Parts: sequence; C-alpha cells; structure tokens
Amino acid sequence: MSPEQKPDLNRSLDALNFFLADVRDGLGPYLAIYLLAVQNWNEASIGLVMSIAAAAGILAQTPAGALIDRSTAKRGLMVAAAVVVTLSSITLPLLHSFELVAATQALAGAAGAIFAPAVAAVTLGIVGPRAFARRTGRNEAFNHAGNATAALLAGASAYFFGPVVVFWLMAAMAVASIFATLSIPAAAIDDHVARGLDADAPGADAPAGSHHDQPSGFKVLLTCRPLLIFAGATVLFHFANAAMLPLVGQKLALVNKNLGTTLMSVCIVAAQMVMVPVAALVGHKADVWGRKPIFAVALGVLALRGALYPLSDNPYWLVGVQLLDGVGAGIFGALFPLVVADLTRGTGHFNVSQGAIATAAGLGGALSTGVAGLIVVSAGYSAAFLTLAAIAAAGLALFLLLMPETRPGAEQPAPPPTLAPTAPAA
Repeated sequence: MSPEQKPDLNRSLDALNFFLADVRDGLGPYLAIYLLAVQNWNEASIGLVMSIAAAAGILAQTPAGALIDRSTAKRGLMVAAAVVVTLSSITLPLLHSFELVAATQALAGAAGAIFAPAVAAVTLGIVGPRAFARRTGRNEAFNHAGNATAALLAGASAYFFGPVVVFWLMAAMAVASIFATLSIPAAAIDDHVARGLDADAPGADAPAGSHHDQPSGFKVLLTCRPLLIFAGATVLFHFANAAMLPLVGQKLALVNKNLGTTLMSVCIVAAQMVMVPVAALVGHKADVWGRKPIFAVALGVLALRGALYPLSDNPYWLVGVQLLDGVGAGIFGALFPLVVADLTRGTGHFNVSQGAIATAAGLGGALSTGVAGLIVVSAGYSAAFLTLAAIAAAGLALFLLLMPETRPGAEQPAPPPTLAPTAPAA
C-alpha cells in the first residue's frame, strides 16, 4: 500500500464501519419493541423468535469465517449480506404470523454472520498485524458512532411516524454501506495476511507471491487452551449481555407504548456515545496495558449493570444504567478480534476462529433471550436481571483464574507442536 493510498483507505474503512453499524446487527432490540408494542406479542414469544434468529446466526458463524478465510471476494460477500439483511427486515411489517417472522429473522441472522469476520479480515489485510490493534479500535469507534447516529435518527423519526420507521432507516444505511464497501479497492486487500498468515516482508504490503507459509491443520484450534478459555468467557459474556437491552426496551414500552421506541433509542444512543471513546482508548492502549485486565473490566461492568437495573423502574434510571453497556460492549468489540488474532497468528485460520468463537457466543446470546423471557414470565424482570448479573460474575472469575495475557511480547505458555504452520492444510 502506497503512502498516498493510506488516507483514502482509512476513510473508506471509517465509512464502512459507520454505515454498516445499523445493518450488521439487524433490527436488534427494535424487534422486541415492534413485536410488543405493534403486534402485541408476549415476552416469551418475543424471546423465542429472537432465539431462533440468533440460532440461525450460530449455525452460519463458523462457515462464514471459513468462507472469508478462503475467499478473495470479501467485498462482494459483504454487499450480498447487507442486501439480504435489509430485505429480511423491511418486509417484517407485512408479516403477522410467528412462523414467517421467525423465518425472515433467521435469514437475516444467517446473513449477518458475514459482517464481523469480513470487516476484521479486510482490515487486517489492509493494515497488517502491526497496526491492527489501533485500526480495530478505530473501526469500533466508527461502528458505535454509526449505531448512535442511526438510533438517534430512529428515535426522532419514530416519535412522529411510529416504530416502522426503523426499517426504512436500515435500508438507507445498507445502501450507504454498499458504496463504502466498493470504495475499497480489491487490490488493497492482502488475502494472505487477511486470514492470519504472515508476509515475508514486514507489514501487509509484501509483493504478490512473496508468501511462503501455509494454513495449519484445524487441530491447532482445538489444542490451543487459551483460545478455548477465551471462547468460554465470551459465551458467558454474551449469555449475560444479550437479553439485557431487549428487557430494558420491554420495560420502557410497558411504561409508555407510544414512546417505547424513542426511549429505546435514547438507551442505545447513550451507550453508543460511551462506546466511541472506550473503543478508541482500547485501540490505543491494548498493546500497552495488555488484553487481560481490559477484558476483565468489561465482564465486571456487565455484572454490575445487571445488578443495578432492578433497583428502579424509573426510565431515567434505566437509561442511566444503560450507559454502562458502553463500557462493556466497547471493550469487547475492540478486544475480541485482537485476542483471536494473537492466538491464531501464523495458522491461517484467523477468520474461521472468529467464526467458531462467535458461534459459541451466539449460543450464549440465543439462550440468553429465551431463558430471560421465561424468567420474566415466571418470576419477573428483577429476577431475570439478577440471573444475568450472576452469569457475568461467573465469567469474570473464569477469565481471571485461567486466561493468560495474549499481548505480543507477553510471556506465553509453550504452544503445542501442532502450531507449526507447515502442518497439512485443512
């Protein structure tokens, strides 16, 4: 990559992360509000349809990562996924049966599995491993800024036009994300480096054909103990986190159905505005402070957040506590690809590893919304929040006791012999 290209590519990555923010998560918590306030579904049915959508994403995560590792058409895959997610969402107002709603959201969940590994791969393939930490933090900052902007627009528009406006906003963001994706030249992406292999020359701009290393066997992923521990902590993080915002949205909608979407947007904007500086800070300091202490803060804040929600039903209190989501989610989003890149460097399986761990995390998220919905129906919202807080605390204990520091240069346990990059390709 020439020095003249770098500013343009940085701006393209900024735009991609900004506009893709509202598309990559689908309807998210707005789905719960729409089904509760407009279609009058109960909490258990809402939790079930969200779990079905998450389950579809789970099944797609690992294949999506493997596809990104092997593909040289990463931009095309992101464009196709954006179209599918948007079409699945904007047709929702036309559907009324549980089966059709579940089917469209399952399709959106499966297509959405492409985005996270594709953006991480494109970023790594452009900037290389040395600049990856800082650029990933910048990616997350623009992603959260995009989410905040979209939520602000959705909240203001929903006040005048109702919850259905979020569907059309998503369509507009999807079109913008497609243009941003296509503004990145295909030649600027080193597909070899993008999958976690190294160039002979430093950085990501080695001449074509200069690579000599090959992907290792998949067994390396199963013999890397820190990778498995990180996957477990990630599962518990998502189990504790996934249901919190939808539950808050439901409580706000029950207080005032007409303002439910607007109040949810306030929650999202507040948290996303916190995530922007948090993600940027993590990108700047992850190589200095290390990954482990920063990720531990994310788990601790998540446990605190779950314990605070039951203290009051006042909308101002709920929105205030939601600010803590900005700390936890901001840290997780910026650190997740960094830790996976640390643990898979030289294997050629960076993206499929992201997909595999995201599969496990998706399982936690899918169980979260379903279990939380059942707890709400049987024992109330406070019991659900406290259960989620306890799960986050368990994840924190697991992480502190078992997870090593993965920062490059930190003392690491000796890798198993199968880590050699010359192992037979899978």
